Amino acid sequence: MSIVAMKKVTVCGLLKEKEPTIAGLQRLGCMHLVPLAPAPAEPEKAAPAHAVDAYRALKYLMDGPRHRRPLRRDPNFDVERVVADILATKDAQRSFTDRHDFLVQRIAAVEPWGDFRLPAQTLGGYMLWFYIVPLREMRALEALELPWQVVHRTNKDAYVVVIAREEPAAEALPVPRTHTGRRSLSELRAELEDVEVAIEAATAEREALTRYTFLLQQNLARAEDSAALRHALEQALDAEEFFALQGWVPAPQAPDLVAAGDAHGLAVLVEDPAPDEQPPTLLDEPPAVAAGSDLAVFYQTPDYRAWDPSLLLFASFAVFFAMILSDAGYAVLLLLLTGYLWGRMGASDMGRRMRNLMLALGGASLVYGIMVGSYFGIAPDEGGVLAALKVLELNDFDTMMTVSIVIGVGHIALANLIEARRLWGRPAAYARLGWAAAVLSGLLIWRGGPGVAGVGIVVLVAALAAVFLFASERVVRRPVDLLRRGLDGLLALTNVTKIFGDVLSYMRLFALGLASASLALTFNQLAGQINDALPGIGLFLSLLVLVVGHALNLGLAVMSGVVHGLRLNFIEFYNWGMSGEGYAFDPLRKREVET
Repeated sequence: MSIVAMKKVTVCGLLKEKEPTIAGLQRLGCMHLVPLAPAPAEPEKAAPAHAVDAYRALKYLMDGPRHRRPLRRDPNFDVERVVADILATKDAQRSFTDRHDFLVQRIAAVEPWGDFRLPAQTLGGYMLWFYIVPLREMRALEALELPWQVVHRTNKDAYVVVIAREEPAAEALPVPRTHTGRRSLSELRAELEDVEVAIEAATAEREALTRYTFLLQQNLARAEDSAALRHALEQALDAEEFFALQGWVPAPQAPDLVAAGDAHGLAVLVEDPAPDEQPPTLLDEPPAVAAGSDLAVFYQTPDYRAWDPSLLLFASFAVFFAMILSDAGYAVLLLLLTGYLWGRMGASDMGRRMRNLMLALGGASLVYGIMVGSYFGIAPDEGGVLAALKVLELNDFDTMMTVSIVIGVGHIALANLIEARRLWGRPAAYARLGWAAAVLSGLLIWRGGPGVAGVGIVVLVAALAAVFLFASERVVRRPVDLLRRGLDGLLALTNVTKIFGDVLSYMRLFALGLASASLALTFNQLAGQINDALPGIGLFLSLLVLVVGHALNLGLAVMSGVVHGLRLNFIEFYNWGMSGEGYAFDPLRKREVET
């Protein structure tokens, strides 16, 4: 749960051994390269011409409903030919599908008119124009000067044929013309059958081509490795008969790189980062909470010299999500969904990280839902075990608002304390301590008694004084510098309104949680009223209201929990606890294809 320390490594060797040396570093996969020479091309631009088409072909195969057993080897495998065959099948299937949809629509339009064939030639320059006119609009045809005839009638519509040289004006009839085309219904149905057979053949061909998914992935990985190697060769510095390559290596892996360099007769220099250098950021997390690092870099990558917020972000996001969901029944549904997807998500590293996050969100929501005593909007019966576990009342506005504010104060105070620890030894650390004391003293003034509030006022004044004195790190050499430092302190004090607003922003936890619980209760009451008002069918309608209502409420609650749970971390917390932004560690490495 930390940012991995980096070492700056410079590798020097003979120019004639440049490519095998850098290829060896690529196999080692631990060095984030720093260009020593301008790179004229990016790896994507250096990729083979068929790579884009190969990605499209691979995606088309992977999205298929059924897959064949993939081939692991094929001496005659020709990637360009296979990609061309896959894309041809894709285009054919799309073309047949479009034609199928068109024929279905055209048959639906022609079917009411029956199976007829139009004459091959016009009737003395006249043509037939077809309209489906509602019976209530038939009176409008009395003013039509063109000859017309009703050829079919239902209880709602009349099927009218108009004879004219040109299509009648749009305002001449009360409805737009029906497009039937020149082909008969039997011809359209015959073509539809042929198209459906063609779609089945294309689908079968797609399934057969899925045998090449592994070989395509392997070929693409090799192409990416080759492009990355060429890009790395361009970043090395060549001088006479020697070359030099520089990059950042995680400190635990630096000895392995030195040992590999000694084994191949390379000169390897390992240095600590200079104060003015900016190494890449690599977060080191236990597998159980590794999703926290994904959340941390989702908004911004922490600065290398900052601190790792992953674990705190993982925990606080789970708590905020639970408070917004505010229902144990909904939490059980999320846990059941997690269990259903558990094996499928375990197929990839990202899936394993996300399922741990889903488990944490569901578990925290279950605990908080039991604490507030809400089970699909139903409160437990008095005297039962579940009622005894209920310690919070969502409708107690004063208590719930206090809980939300306390969480906000603690979250923002913790952010300032962590930042103070990082800055310790500099005056700015005392300003951070001042902000932490300011929000805590504000809480004492609000909720404390007369004596406690008095202590809170004293602490608040001292805290704001610390902010005023230490927020600026301007060196005082002249009297004007002292004046400027005072102005910096006054400017820092204007953040009082900002920190006050950030604390109040945590009220959304209470508001959204109350809204979720209230909607669940409302749907329950509505279902009960329908069941009482309509005996018999009312039971079916009430069940429908319950299912649809709770599904909608659960969807809204999950969306709110994700958006606002992350927002309180990324906006309010990051604003006080994170300074600076880094860039991710991206080593030169070979791409692996999972079998």
